[in-house]
Amino acid sequence: MIRLLVARHGQSEWNAVGRWQGRADPPLSEIGLAQARAAAASIGAVDAVVASPLERALVTATVISESIGVGPVMVEPGLQERHAGEFQGLTRVEIDRQFPGYLDTGRRPPGWEPDADVTVRALDALDSVATMVGGRSAQAEILAIAHAGIIYALESHFGEDFARIDNLNGRWFLHDEGQWSLGERMSLIPDGVIATEADSL
Repeated sequence: MIRLLVARHGQSEWNAVGRWQGRADPPLSEIGLAQARAAAASIGAVDAVVASPLERALVTATVISESIGVGPVMVEPGLQERHAGEFQGLTRVEIDRQFPGYLDTGRRPPGWEPDADVTVRALDALDSVATMVGGRSAQAEILAIAHAGIIYALESHFGEDFARIDNLNGRWFLHDEGQWSLGERMSLIPDGVIATEADSL
């Protein structure tokens, strides 16, 4: 069986101010770097570390990889965050000003990546990660550092109700006999380390 933990990256500088990121590429904040170091101490044994190519995910994965001595980090483009279209770079206040009523009604701007497209891409990324680590029949524990939007899309696909996910929290996905199934959510942030939640992708 392959056990794949898909975790959200550490806090970015835009997370810290509630700015929607999407495919934009802000760096980790100092808190985000501290979260990555703390996660490395709690992750346990994994066979591989994989990441989205966006800096906030790749740096989180690299800090963990170097700390636990498992690497190099493998990059999977399909784990990138949803493209948030014209919301990218804006705070909720700015979105409400420029796109009145959109957030309240769930309406999305031009360039927003549709849910179905994100789901297909995320599922393909799971298969790609499994193949990268030795094939779908492998026995492996894998950590993938990705984004909230990817986790939400996968959880929705497997019938899970929406619930916000904090930085460096994640969800297990299990691959057995050719099928993926949903595991538990877990936190990689030990007690005493600041956990952060941002209202932005």
